Amino acid sequence: MTLVKVANASEIPVGRMKAVEVQGKEVLLANVAGTYYAIGNRCTHMGIGLSGGTLSGKEVTCPKHHSVFDVTTGKSISGAKIFGTTTPVKDEPTFVVKVDGGSIYLDL
Repeated sequence: MTLVKVANASEIPVGRMKAVEVQGKEVLLANVAGTYYAIGNRCTHMGIGLSGGTLSGKEVTCPKHHSVFDVTTGKSISGAKIFGTTTPVKDEPTFVVKVDGGSIYLDL
C-alpha cells in the first residue's frame, strides 16, 4: 500500500468536492456525509472534469452532457444526454481513501 497525501480534510466540507492530481492521475475527492471518497475526475464519456459539475448526495453530475456517477462506488448511474438520447458511459475508477490526523491520503 502506497499512501500519498492529497489534501487536508478541512479543504473539503460536507457536500463538496475537490479535484487533485497525483502521480499523473486526475482524481475527484468528495465528502459525502463526513466520509471521503475518490473517483476519477474525468467523465468517461468525453473527458470533461467532473469537479466542474454538481454533487448531490452521493451523485456527481458531469457539467457537459450530464452523465451521473456514484462517488461512493464509481458506478455510472446515468449516461450522457445528447440530442434527446442517453448514451451509456463506463464506470469511473475508484481509489482507497484514508484520513489520518486531518489529512486525506489516497492508496495509489
